[in-house]
This record gives sequence, C-alpha cells and structure tokens, in this order.
Amino acid sequence: MLYREEWVKEEQFRSPRYLTNRRIIMENEKKITQEPDKLKEEKEKVDVRPAEFPPLNPKKGAFSQETNIEMLFDVPLQISAELGRTSLPIKEILQLAPGSVVELDKLAGEPVDLLVNGKLIAKGEVVVTDENFGVRIIEILGQEARIRKLQ
Repeated sequence: MLYREEWVKEEQFRSPRYLTNRRIIMENEKKITQEPDKLKEEKEKVDVRPAEFPPLNPKKGAFSQETNIEMLFDVPLQISAELGRTSLPIKEILQLAPGSVVELDKLAGEPVDLLVNGKLIAKGEVVVTDENFGVRIIEILGQEARIRKLQ
C-alpha cells in the first residue's frame, strides 16, 4: 500500500503536464547534442569579405564653418560657480544640521571657479547685483591651463 506522499509523487510523473514537459526536455536535449555539428557546418559555409564603401565626396560650399558654429548658438549649457571643495568623513556629514559651517579649501576673496558643463573655463569673483549673487569674470583659462587642471 502506498502512502499519500508516495502516491502524489507517482501521480506527478503520470500527469500530462509532466509528460509534456519531459518530452520537450528530451527533444531539446537531442537538439543540443546535435547543434555543435550544425554550427560547425554553418561556420564553414560563411562567406567573409571586407566591406566596400563608396568614397565620401562632401559637397563643397554646402555648409561653411561659420554656419556649423551658428547651429550651436541656441544649445543651452549648464554654468556653475564653485566656491570651493572639501572632504569630510561620513560621521561629520551625518552630524550636519542647520547652522553648521562647512569650511572649504579656498580663502575668502579668492577667485571662484566658473564651470561650463562641469569643465573649468574661467575664474571670477563673487559679486552681488541687486539681491542676487553673480560672478565677475577676471580670467578666462586658455586651453593649456585647462589641460593642466585636468592632470
């Protein structure tokens, strides 16, 4: 006599779902064991040759350099002024509260960095115009200075 658990196990192996799944598994096993041979045959049949492209002949006068630059004039860029930076341990950051003072690596009155899309392009001094802060540009960095800053 079979106990209930044993009967359930035996019934699982007789169920149409189990038999269907088992049949699918067996078919896939056959495909998997036969596929490496098919793949080898397909690899041998592949015709490989370098791609051929027609030569590029840009039309002269279609766009001047000035026109290309003018296309970018309306593209918005993110500008930010960085007063300074600092590094704090997590413990000190978690203790920050309204009224806390975070000391930065720059002195008061020292030029601030002006960044365009995160890249340093100029130095300036903080000014107040009406009720807003602003930056008066005092130096625009050349390409060499920007490269030195990256290193």
